[in-house]
Amino acid sequence: MNAPEQAPIAPPVASVASAIDLGAEFRDAGIGEVLDALERDLVGLAPVKRRVREIAALLLVDRVRQRLGLATEHPSLHMSFTGNPGTGKTTVAMRMAEILHRLGYCRRGHVVAVTRDDLVGQYIGHTAPKTKEVLKRAMGGVLFIDEAYYLYRPENEKDYGQEAIEILMQVMENQRDDLVVILAGYADRMERFFESNPGMKSRIAHHVDFPDYGDAELAEIAQRMLAGWNYRFDDAARAAFDEYIVLRRAQPHFANARSIRNALDRMRLRQALRLFEAGGLVDAEALTILTAADVRASRHFQADTASSTDNDKP
Repeated sequence: MNAPEQAPIAPPVASVASAIDLGAEFRDAGIGEVLDALERDLVGLAPVKRRVREIAALLLVDRVRQRLGLATEHPSLHMSFTGNPGTGKTTVAMRMAEILHRLGYCRRGHVVAVTRDDLVGQYIGHTAPKTKEVLKRAMGGVLFIDEAYYLYRPENEKDYGQEAIEILMQVMENQRDDLVVILAGYADRMERFFESNPGMKSRIAHHVDFPDYGDAELAEIAQRMLAGWNYRFDDAARAAFDEYIVLRRAQPHFANARSIRNALDRMRLRQALRLFEAGGLVDAEALTILTAADVRASRHFQADTASSTDNDKP
């Protein structure tokens, strides 16, 4: 008797890749370029840069998990950036938007930076359309709200900030796949803001603290700024500026890199006036050099700095 025919063996079904090269994914997405740019843009801030790298790694791995068919929940991406003025929060927000866009978590990858005045109206019925218009512009990217705690003013019963907060929280929850909100400001004030608005805090997944710069870091920031403007200190001016940093940090309203930039602008003004009053011919060297006199003309070098008008408020 003939043996029964066997059913033909079906060809193997093509399956989803069992392994993906994370290094290749990282390179193809161009994330390294963004992280390198962040390194170039900002001096120091090692903890911040590490946190940005961690978030980028999380999103990259999440994308790979989806491709391998692993069940995953879309990661929450709303963030809080806390720290003093001039510590690079806006710059990091811009780089974060690039990372989100390159990994497919933002359609457009742009940043809309606003403050309370852009969101809160001055009369009944004014706040909702203002807030919704800002949200419309930010969709597909990042909404960066600086000094976000000013949205909440419980001491004023007629304040409309709470209305803006409620609209924001609703959008942050319901449209979190199409908008990332970054709240920024001083750490202590942000903490009080979150305590007063627990619904907002529960929507924030990543809290990033931006430390103040040290003296050496501020000096390096100054050197980078001057180089970008085709200026430089001579040796005496560089030593004088190191002294200036110590004096300036001891004064009110110090705003890290922002204060350094303002100080350099004033020193360039002094150099220009010095050259103008001297008259005669000038060459490229003279137009490039900032001297100790340009630095030490700051009122911070005077004995009485209490009434100094050379302060630059944030």
